[in-house]
Amino acid sequence: MSAQQKNSTPLSQINRSRLRHISVATITTALFKRGLRNTAIQGVTPVNPNAPRMVGEAYTLRYIPAREDLDYIKVFEGRGHPQREGIEACPPGHVMVIDSRKDPRAASAGAILITRLMKRGGAGIVTDGGFRDSPDIARLEFPVYAVQPSAPTNLIRHHAIDLNVPIGCGDVPVYPGDIVVGDGEAVAVIPAEIANEIAQEAWDMTVFEDYAEEQVRAGRALWGLYPPDEKTRAEFAAVRAEREKAYKL
Repeated sequence: MSAQQKNSTPLSQINRSRLRHISVATITTALFKRGLRNTAIQGVTPVNPNAPRMVGEAYTLRYIPAREDLDYIKVFEGRGHPQREGIEACPPGHVMVIDSRKDPRAASAGAILITRLMKRGGAGIVTDGGFRDSPDIARLEFPVYAVQPSAPTNLIRHHAIDLNVPIGCGDVPVYPGDIVVGDGEAVAVIPAEIANEIAQEAWDMTVFEDYAEEQVRAGRALWGLYPPDEKTRAEFAAVRAEREKAYKL
């Protein structure tokens, strides 16, 4: 963990709740305003689109390419295998993020491990590879993101090597403790040290954009609405407090 992350303020409970109402599209826009362009994990989609939204601190697992003399079926019998260790060690409320080198030719994990992570209180799991047992995973009320289904065991292509270290997942750098958010279309990574600020800014954007969308549905033109001019800002300021009550935080 970096010095910045050690000194960063933990994500507040109110901002954690807010992030469950904020789209990844809005989060990445807020990050882009800060100059951060590479924050959306590429290629991943939800295995179970009806699952709750995903918000939690990153707990990472890194794979390197498998080697035949090290990766054989009996390695799972020992207690030292990092994939198994990670499932049992990932703290409640955290998201397991797996660096599978964008290789979905073998599974990063399967339904039994993912169910165990869910039962332990994990907030979700994401890989830039694949998961096996996808039909079973799709029935879980648990956020799961992958590139595609992948039936073969991870040992065929992947060697689990590190836990809770900086990784790349879908071309995005992920540091332990970063805030990982997933919705129905994508996953974003927020650097831990600015997570509260981004949550507040993205929340402000969300409340306004929901208002703007309602105005567009009612037939209003974009000009002066999105982005807002001074007249629209004044209109929105007058109704914002009442509109925020509709969100269940």
